[in-house]
Parts: sequence; structure tokens; C-alpha cells
Amino acid sequence: MTKITIISDTNRKSLKIKKFLTKKIKISPIKRSNLIIVIGGDGFMLKTLKKNKKSTSLFYGINSGNYGFLMNKFSRKNIIKNLSKAKMIRISPLEMKVSSKNKTKKCLAINEVSILRQSRQAASISIKNGTKYIIKKLISDGVLVSTPAGSTAYNMSVHGPILSLNSKKISIAPISAFRPRRWRGKIVGDKSTITIRNLNSKKRPISAVADNIEIRNAKIINVKINNRIKFGLLYDRNRSLQKKIKLEQLKREIN
Repeated sequence: MTKITIISDTNRKSLKIKKFLTKKIKISPIKRSNLIIVIGGDGFMLKTLKKNKKSTSLFYGINSGNYGFLMNKFSRKNIIKNLSKAKMIRISPLEMKVSSKNKTKKCLAINEVSILRQSRQAASISIKNGTKYIIKKLISDGVLVSTPAGSTAYNMSVHGPILSLNSKKISIAPISAFRPRRWRGKIVGDKSTITIRNLNSKKRPISAVADNIEIRNAKIINVKINNRIKFGLLYDRNRSLQKKIKLEQLKREIN
């Protein structure tokens, strides 16, 4: 038996949708639920997933934000039908481990890990896959490590590749590469461990950002897929995440 709870953002549109749904659906406490309806935008969904990383519940997102790539479109008329016929996909997040001056911190990223210059000077970094160099020295504004689910977000804006959801790949894309100017990045397998090292931390500080969590003055960043965590996301049959990604791939090919 499906037991449902609702987690909503606090903006007016989200609360209006929540009020409508509470009249249509019997709500259970979150600890007893096996389906969580998340009302908000992509950022709110990312935050909710990470907050409930130990949950075995499925997540159905309803968009009340702007783009809502990870979400479903709200339909007053068909919401119950859409919920009952939704299809599930499972995704695993990136795990970022950052070593700074006196501490080490771990964070999860569902979309991407962003390594960004922290001052007016470009970052100077090296990137390894395991023990092998991908690039020994990159001078740039930074670099992105992206999951397939996140490859249509910030990654696409910096001209990184769009990855199919079942590709078992990770994208590494430079942000405004200066030297080597024509380096376009790398696609690696999802079992890879990526190590990014700041080559000049005193003069060229960098920050590491897991989706929206920033750690400043990073020296060494390790990034890998955490396959122990698998989020179950539900999508309407005609608007699956796979279809959304394929549409973005087609748009890029046409353009």
C-alpha cells in the first residue's frame, strides 16, 4: 500500500499546490511513507534528496519553479492518474571529498561538482583519473565533473557533453580554458575516481561546490560516484527524465 507524504517549498505557488493535494490524498508521516511528493524547483528537489539520502522512499517532483528539469508538470486534472502510472528511474550521486588547510569534508552532488577560481586569477589545476593524468596542468576559470542527470544543467552551459542516463559515464568539462586553450574535457567511466589538485593554492585559490554547497580554499578534491546511494525518482510516462535528456541532445544536434 502506498503511503504518501508531501514536502513543499515555501513560495506561494508551492503552498497552493500542496493545499490542493492534501484535499485529494491521504497524507502519512514521512517515517512511514514510501512515496514523497516534492513540490518546488530543481534546487529544492536536490536539497530534499540529499536530506533524505538514507530513505528508501520514491520521490515524485512537482515543478513550481522555473525550468524544473528534474520535476513533473503539475496537472490538477490528472495528478492522481499520473502518480499511479509514473515510471521509476534510479540515479546515484557524486561524492566529493575536499581537503583544505586544516580539514577534510565530504558532500554529495546529484548534478555536478564545480571547481571554481576564487579570485581574479585563473585556477591552475591538475586532473587525474586514478593514478593516470587526464591533464597535468589546466589554466582556466575551473572545471565541472557532471553526472548524466546533471549533464543538461551547468555542464551544458559550459559546452560539456550531454550524457544518456544509462551511459555509465561521467563528464569532465573545463570552464573557459586558457591553457591549453583547445582542451575540451574528457568523458570517463562511472567507476572512475577523479582527483583535482590545486597547483598554486597560495596565489590561485579555488573553491569546490557540490551542487550548491561550497567549500573554499580547496587543495585536493576527490570525486567519484557513490553507488551505495540510489535515489528512486518517478516521472510521468510521457515526460521521463530519459526523454528530457534525449530532447536536449537533439536540440544540440539541430543547433
